[in-house]
Amino acid sequence: MSAILLKGGRIADGTGAPAYKADVLIKDQKIAAIGQDLSDADARVLDVNGLVVAPGFIDTHSHSDLDVLLRPQVLPKIMQGITTELLGQDGISLAPLPVKYITPWRKNLAGLDGDTDDIDWTFETTENYLKMIENAKPGLNEMYLVPHGNIRMEAMGLDNRQPNEEEVQKMRDITRREMEAGAMGLSTGLIYIPCAYSESQEIIEMCKVVAEYDGVFVIHQRSEADTILDSMQEVIDIGRKSGVKVHWSHFKVCGKKNWDKVDAVLSLLDEARKEGITVSFDQYPYVAGSTMMGAILPPWVHDGGTDKEVERLADPELRLRMIHDMENGIHGWDNFVDFAGFENIFVTSVKTEKNADAVGLSIVELAKLRGTDNYNAAFDLLMEEENAVGMVDFYGTEDHVKLFIKRPEMNVCTDGLLCPGKPHPRLYGSFPRVLGKYVREEGILSLEAAVAKMTGKAAAVLNLKDRGQIKEGYYADITIFSSEEIIDKGTYTDPIQYPEGIAYVIVNGEVAVDHGTHTGALNGKVLYNNK
Repeated sequence: MSAILLKGGRIADGTGAPAYKADVLIKDQKIAAIGQDLSDADARVLDVNGLVVAPGFIDTHSHSDLDVLLRPQVLPKIMQGITTELLGQDGISLAPLPVKYITPWRKNLAGLDGDTDDIDWTFETTENYLKMIENAKPGLNEMYLVPHGNIRMEAMGLDNRQPNEEEVQKMRDITRREMEAGAMGLSTGLIYIPCAYSESQEIIEMCKVVAEYDGVFVIHQRSEADTILDSMQEVIDIGRKSGVKVHWSHFKVCGKKNWDKVDAVLSLLDEARKEGITVSFDQYPYVAGSTMMGAILPPWVHDGGTDKEVERLADPELRLRMIHDMENGIHGWDNFVDFAGFENIFVTSVKTEKNADAVGLSIVELAKLRGTDNYNAAFDLLMEEENAVGMVDFYGTEDHVKLFIKRPEMNVCTDGLLCPGKPHPRLYGSFPRVLGKYVREEGILSLEAAVAKMTGKAAAVLNLKDRGQIKEGYYADITIFSSEEIIDKGTYTDPIQYPEGIAYVIVNGEVAVDHGTHTGALNGKVLYNNK
């Protein structure tokens, strides 16, 4: 692999320290030297004068789990400067996956990570799944969290019940097996099945194992809306009792009626830090979220898996019960229809051509098109698509985006769903949006602070020792951009647009993006917690 010499750039090194001008020499996948007037006769010289040389961005919340096997370049990520991403989010991902659960689990996962017949689904364990990623030769570095839902499924199936002592021990054993395989930690998504069926103690027992490996516990908490304060207390208590490092996914407060809870939410973070609990969170810089549309249904509808959900959606009497619960609420359940409203929930992806015309429509618009009411329009779509429907939901305010960005616990993420249709624009633009909108245009953060939140801060959360900084001896994951031009381009109606202003992206010492063009390089690695 040839050497590369970056001449004359302004280095934002990922620590938050003031940027400085220097050359960077890259050899053998790593940063060999940083200094003034460096030279190397064998190196390819890139003139980066006037550009910012930053560590490659690290996406701590990614859903490329399936897509990286099919399209290993992962273009939506690499083209926005991301060189490392963390898979296995929200407690539901590909591995571990016992063979007997492949069919129902693929249906459960489809709305979040997609589905395909183009891979062999009989990999069973995280070790084998990560080998599949290595064999695919990914374009960026990939890390994995072992998902709570997959562990629970292997230990006790998909039913809505509490585990016995033997099953809890089995969950601990599976967690240990997958941490030994190199998982960076444990994820859960307490609005997703089967994670939502669990109580705190079950999670604490798994987190005790994760803590032994200095792993991180990454959580989509039980509530981001009406009961968010109780939910945060639960998460902090898990950290307190297990000793694990706690990291909240896509931190937010959903719904106008809950916005007055923000000060109390932040006070809980402060109190946890004072107590000595390690807490952090990631955030995408938008006021709308995105997930599988099945999340709008009351939890009991999902009991037993997707096939049971589809059966219930076909039952007129059970539809009436669903409507009752969605109109009146269930304590502790995040009711998307309540905090966002049908008019602010939009279809982003479907599985079949039959409902392709629904993509891009709000539920209100879909109901008008189908000649029915909002509830039954949503129920029909989910039933016909067997839950494989994605959505965007508007829940937030710009004031909160700016408030959370400035918090010391925060790092940037995409939470981008790589499903067909019209994905959330965060998939293509989260990182450039921070640098363009919130740094250059609005001055919410300094350039150096923003870069640190995209690189060094994320690396610290994940205990990465040799990435996330421009530092001699570190791997040469580098993103080079114009601070005057970088910006996201995608919108909610036209999201599939690469950002502007990124000159080069380098992964493990090889140029992957050259002035907006992917070079075809597939030089990523699978990164392991214990290697």
